Amino acid sequence: MSIVSNHQFLLREEKSDILSQKDVLWEACSFSRRSPFKETYNEDAVGIIHVDDETAVFAIADGCGGMRGGEQASEIALQVLFDSIERNESGSERMRVAILDGIEHANIAVQDLKIGAACTIAVVEYHRGSIRPYHVGDTMILVTGNRGRICYQSVCHSPVGFAVESGMLAADDAMHHVDRHIVSNVVGDSRMRIEIGPAVKLSRRDTVVIASDGLFDNLAIEEVVNGIRKGKIADALALVTDLAHQRMLGVEGQPCKPDDLSVICIRPV
Repeated sequence: MSIVSNHQFLLREEKSDILSQKDVLWEACSFSRRSPFKETYNEDAVGIIHVDDETAVFAIADGCGGMRGGEQASEIALQVLFDSIERNESGSERMRVAILDGIEHANIAVQDLKIGAACTIAVVEYHRGSIRPYHVGDTMILVTGNRGRICYQSVCHSPVGFAVESGMLAADDAMHHVDRHIVSNVVGDSRMRIEIGPAVKLSRRDTVVIASDGLFDNLAIEEVVNGIRKGKIADALALVTDLAHQRMLGVEGQPCKPDDLSVICIRPV
């Protein structure tokens, strides 16, 4: 499902098309596909909104599996977020307030469904060659240079994510951990909290990755970095999403977690 206007789009595709967009200061590609082993809706939603020539907002919401209305929760979360941004004065320094208000209002809107629906969300604000990340849950944000240096990586709001960040659990062991699916912070919960990351100045060949857990539950961070950091952005996105899809189908000795898969890649131009 996609909703398109002059300023924004939301994407929930059941096929593997990669959509490309280019602005004056950035180029981006997006991808969304449902899990290979299910016939129900893709519960991920992907969105990009052009605010002005210097500012854009990129977001992915991932409906929580095993709960009713995951696809509703993710779509509502992005639409409410984008409504808040569009009400904001274009190009103003109030963009951070608009994003935070949008996520908080989305949290209320998802709770108002009263069906126990929930989703995670990750948002990247792009302005004049710098980004600011925001997230709730385990939809991840990663920034890497073209030589493989990780400039920023969000911490998943989950017991396993916090264990890795604290050094109590190795990243390789986390890929196979029995509790990897548990998330401790979601949109749709009265206890929701929003994590705001630091401003990150992008170099010309840096790549920003926003991805639902369908990517990072099947590929190690190093595999994503090595696949996404060089070559044309659309080709790099195709490489990592194809590899994640193959893992979901089952590769002996490798992580395998079939899931909806959504990714946005952004580079300055």
